Amino acid sequence: MFAQLLSARKKDEGFTLIELLVVVIIIGILAAIAIPVFLNQRESAAKASLTSDARNGAIEIETFFTANQAYPDAVIAAPGVFDPDTEVQVQTSANNAVTGYTDNATSFVFCVEASGGAAEGWSVTYDSATGGTQDPVDAACA
Repeated sequence: MFAQLLSARKKDEGFTLIELLVVVIIIGILAAIAIPVFLNQRESAAKASLTSDARNGAIEIETFFTANQAYPDAVIAAPGVFDPDTEVQVQTSANNAVTGYTDNATSFVFCVEASGGAAEGWSVTYDSATGGTQDPVDAACA
């Protein structure tokens, strides 16, 4: 009797092919849902990085204005050689670059552009006259 139980038990070991196929299909469905969500999160993070770099650059420029009562002549990407009396050095995240800066006596426009990564080709502009950053756009700095 004990031998019959052991032989019956050996027949029931393991998973059937149908059970394995169901598990593989479920994993495939979950992957099909998760991968696009992950890619969207990467792009959102890269755009947030652009916006953050534009705001940080604007803070550097406004700090220069507070100290010198004039806007800088140029904005230089860090690390770089610059004249602290007439220029501002701005640190950007990886794959982001300062590509535009214009000023007049009362305001300035500052642009950061993604040169690689998930948001390549996107840019964010900070306009001090309107008081903030614009939403990221899928275009180069104007």
